[in-house]
Amino acid sequence: MSKPITRHLRITGRVQGVGYRWNMAQQARALGVNGWVRNRLDGSVEAVVCGSAEAVQALVGWAKRGPIGALVDGVAVGEVEGVFEGFEQRETD
Repeated sequence: MSKPITRHLRITGRVQGVGYRWNMAQQARALGVNGWVRNRLDGSVEAVVCGSAEAVQALVGWAKRGPIGALVDGVAVGEVEGVFEGFEQRETD
């Protein structure tokens, strides 16, 4: 297993009101990825994800598609620091 990596994601498009956060949390847990996801006031979704490089890349790939009903325009990925336990849905910020 590779060394854990942490990434910050900003997902834009039609990504609110379509179950995006709930579905991302389900995907993350299934992949063994820790972190959090929340809606932003600007209509985007923000997430910080931490896990093996393979699992994080798989979740980023999922984020580019999103759940049924989502229309993802883009996913900006940045490097951040942090260690998380579990995966949670946070309140809109």
